[in-house]
Amino acid sequence: MAEQQQTETHRTTTVEKGRFCTAHCSCGWRGPARRARSKARSDAEEHASG
Repeated sequence: MAEQQQTETHRTTTVEKGRFCTAHCSCGWRGPARRARSKARSDAEEHASG
């Protein structure tokens, strides 16, 4: 089972709430709230690659 979780594709999105943007992933991961959309996107890229 652990092998299946490792091979799943991470699908990330960003969600805006007020002045903040947060990265979310299909695996349940959520990044910290950021004011810069670019930083939220880079958090998502780091999560998906790592």
